[in-house]
Amino acid sequence: MTFSKYILWGAKGHALVLEEIIREQGGEVIALFDNTSNIAPALKDVEMLIGLEAYEAWRQRHANERNINALAAIGGARGRDRRDFLEIFRRSGFVTPNLIHSRAVVSASTRVGDNSHILAGAVIAPMVEIGEACIVNTNASVDHESVIAAGVHIAPGATLCGCVHVGENTLIGAGSVVLPRIRIGSNVIIGAGSVVTRDIPDAVVAWGNPAKIIKNNQ
Repeated sequence: MTFSKYILWGAKGHALVLEEIIREQGGEVIALFDNTSNIAPALKDVEMLIGLEAYEAWRQRHANERNINALAAIGGARGRDRRDFLEIFRRSGFVTPNLIHSRAVVSASTRVGDNSHILAGAVIAPMVEIGEACIVNTNASVDHESVIAAGVHIAPGATLCGCVHVGENTLIGAGSVVLPRIRIGSNVIIGAGSVVTRDIPDAVVAWGNPAKIIKNNQ
């Protein structure tokens, strides 16, 4: 890891997970930001600031510092938020790397976008494309030649078989299985433990074995 100082937007549990990876790689989280004023931050000994105005003031105070990394520490079905903060960080001139746990297995032929997080035990097979602001969570696996669009969250223990395509901002629930060559649309929520045996269109919630559409997600 080239740079050691990090700021995180998001002060809850995902920040705790990212901070552990950062620390193991020799880095340090120097500030937390969030939009919610009444939460207890996951990192007790790190400065926490609330809202974009406070963020901008902090950025200006640190304008002369170089090589500060910035990550969106926002989990769940909030891929759009992760992507929005990625753009804010870029406009601010911060470094926006991906973050890969030392106990994840990621093929050398896989491409991982900025601000994506590959967590412990995850396995990413050859020729996979993972877009920006994605999360491949603990013990999840993505098999060969799959395409994961920006803002996707693949929850713990989920399994994506080969040549799967997942659209933007979709959440694949914990323990779900997606069969080979399935296409899942954008802004979809696949419920935990589902088995996806056929294509899923945009903006729906699907759940079950086999997964069936149960409502719109708009």
